Amino acid sequence: MDMDYNPDVCRLEPELLQLNEVSSLAIKSNSYVADKLFEQWLSLPDSTALVKSLVYKAKTGVSLNVSGATSSPKSCNNLVPPLSPRSSSGSPRITKQRAGPSVLGSSLKIANEPTKELIPQFYFKNGRPIPNELKERCLFRTNQFFYGHANGLSADEFKPVTKEICMLPSFFSSVLFKAIDVGNTGVVTKDAFVDFWVNGNMLTKDIATQIFTLLKQPDLRYLTQEDFKPILRELLVTHPGLEFLQGTPEFQERYAETVIYRIFYYVNRTGNGRLTLRELKRGNLISAMLHADEEEDINKVLKFFSYEHFYVIYCKFWELDTDHDFLIDKENLIRYGNHALTYRIVDRIFSQVPRKFTSEVEGKMGYEDFVYFILSEEDKSSEPSLEYWFKCIDLDGNGVLTRNELQFFYEEQLHRMECMAQEPVLFEDILCQIVDMVKPQDEEYFTLHDLKGNKLSGSCFNILFNLNKFMAFESRDPFLIRQERENPTMTEWDRFAHREYIRLSMEEDADDASNGSADVWDESLEAPF
Repeated sequence: MDMDYNPDVCRLEPELLQLNEVSSLAIKSNSYVADKLFEQWLSLPDSTALVKSLVYKAKTGVSLNVSGATSSPKSCNNLVPPLSPRSSSGSPRITKQRAGPSVLGSSLKIANEPTKELIPQFYFKNGRPIPNELKERCLFRTNQFFYGHANGLSADEFKPVTKEICMLPSFFSSVLFKAIDVGNTGVVTKDAFVDFWVNGNMLTKDIATQIFTLLKQPDLRYLTQEDFKPILRELLVTHPGLEFLQGTPEFQERYAETVIYRIFYYVNRTGNGRLTLRELKRGNLISAMLHADEEEDINKVLKFFSYEHFYVIYCKFWELDTDHDFLIDKENLIRYGNHALTYRIVDRIFSQVPRKFTSEVEGKMGYEDFVYFILSEEDKSSEPSLEYWFKCIDLDGNGVLTRNELQFFYEEQLHRMECMAQEPVLFEDILCQIVDMVKPQDEEYFTLHDLKGNKLSGSCFNILFNLNKFMAFESRDPFLIRQERENPTMTEWDRFAHREYIRLSMEEDADDASNGSADVWDESLEAPF
């Protein structure tokens, strides 16, 4: 029988057994006899049931009414076992009790109470204490870099410290330098660095927390777009793959803006412009930063930093912005992709349902808004894109896409196919096709959860409002299929940007050849044409 023992118990005196044929003195001198007798009594079925019942009541605080037991004012559940079956008369005597709650007692050897396991401290307000070995290694390396610089290191001299000791991307050097040099003295001493990086427990933090702490404003718990501008300015100045932009500060600014917009599009999943530490850790921005720091060819850093990707986005916007006021309206956007989009989907975009515009000009989309649009349009396999288009199709905003909503957008597609003398595909057939592609939990409607994780979800949106991509999907362009097989790690956006960059480069080369110039810039328009 399993029983829990408490160290504060009522002990069973030999007299309580009330064995007339055996003297209590004999039992006291030979506890083995009492133990055996008590074990024999416990083995009886009635005794077992009784003891379990009493123990349960004692644990739950139920008052006990047991023949032969009395209550003590100091303990609500004082308890003595019932008389031995061999006893014929008499009543048990209550023994002296120890302080604390009383439970079933006996002269048996009670198991020692298990020692309480001490849970080590797992939260440290100012960071986990630095292991001595790590601290000594860091101080040794610090002494090496600051050797011969008693007055401290300048900003340029400090860059190796950022990369070699702090293990941060080199373009964080200026941000780290300013965080330590709070007095704007122009130098960082060894003591100041040790106090900030070692004594301030920055050394033990993971790299995401280190970057988050360095970039954010002291009184905020999130990152804004402005917080990323210092590191991008340093990246533009120091990265060998971006040296050619140093003579065009306007283009440098546009590149930095585009990188920031892409970061917030993919990493800031709440879409509120406040990038949290949790979002930073869950995203792939840190790995992209480290990659950009190591890779001399910036175009090989496909995540966020590729110049080719920026060039495609900016040129696409420039083509639509015919009056070059850095704003585009519905009529401009309807020309995107050779009039690929329907009027109904463009209307939904300009109703600002998927995302509120930042242009602050009614009926106009700004450059940041266009970046969000083009990333969503050209890679419908990403989660931000699926959320963007789901909001557009969800006319009543109830979180599900119904048959009527799908039909509303497809009607214009059907009309366009008829105008182009193409064989129309009835909506009933399209609906069956979409159900087969998505496999929703309930075939009566589609949820965002149904769409996420399904590789064909993006094609469903193309069926509804992008005629060119719908026809390409129906014909299964072998060129695109081969591209996917050759570069399985590239996203739809990566492949699109690569194709468009080649096309734009060829067009620019042709224009340069016809104009007899190798590099024509119109600085007043801030675009390389």
